[in-house]
Amino acid sequence: MARHGGGRGWYGKVVGAALGVTMLAVGASVWTAQADSVGGGATPRASASATPGGGARPVDISIAHASDAGPRGVNITIDDGPDPNWTPQVLDLLKEHGVKATFCMTGLQAQAHPDLVKDVVAAGHRLCDHSVSHDTAMDKKSEAYQSKEILDAERMITEASGGVRPVYYRAPGGAFTPYSRKLAASRGMRPLGWNVDTKDFERPGTDAIVATVQRELPNGPTILFHDAGGDRTQTVEALRQVLPWLKEQGYDFGFPVR
Repeated sequence: MARHGGGRGWYGKVVGAALGVTMLAVGASVWTAQADSVGGGATPRASASATPGGGARPVDISIAHASDAGPRGVNITIDDGPDPNWTPQVLDLLKEHGVKATFCMTGLQAQAHPDLVKDVVAAGHRLCDHSVSHDTAMDKKSEAYQSKEILDAERMITEASGGVRPVYYRAPGGAFTPYSRKLAASRGMRPLGWNVDTKDFERPGTDAIVATVQRELPNGPTILFHDAGGDRTQTVEALRQVLPWLKEQGYDFGFPVR
């Protein structure tokens, strides 16, 4: 998986805030899921419950790519938000085309825009934990750090949504570790990968984003877009073209397998 580094200066502005927030908390042509199982060791324990009044049922620790819509299914995934400018536009397009998507939110953005988190849930989309601060070097950090980034984000998203938990965990830039996958899975969050990286965060142009989807879709069904982290005009316009094109090609829209 590609590690997103360039063009992400927006996150530098929130890293300091992320550290403050976390201190407040306790403690390629296949359409199937990647089965890279992790070796022995006990499942990590969550240091604090991220769900008011309840726990979660553990799920598979392998990184999901497949769609629950079957062999002609595609998964639209939207990362880094919510954002007050771009998320509503993405939600409007999804509604217009009758498409459900998975929104991979950072804890800081969810905490800052709880109304948008609730809008996402109310529209029937699914939530995904994308860590607190989008640290793409998480896999180089301690297990304690990984735990706080994942569990704090889970709590922040759940609180912002009004009690709806994220059901996936996508590591920033694909920076998974055996530990982070076990921890997320123990909290009921299936590790989530992608097959088509549109590179929309680099703003290569709407035509380039659309062409990437059309060229790389044979790699698998999970497509990566962004609704925050910078100007997402090209993403919105690309979705305006991609969603009807996918329908015309006979694809069905689903969610990543759990």
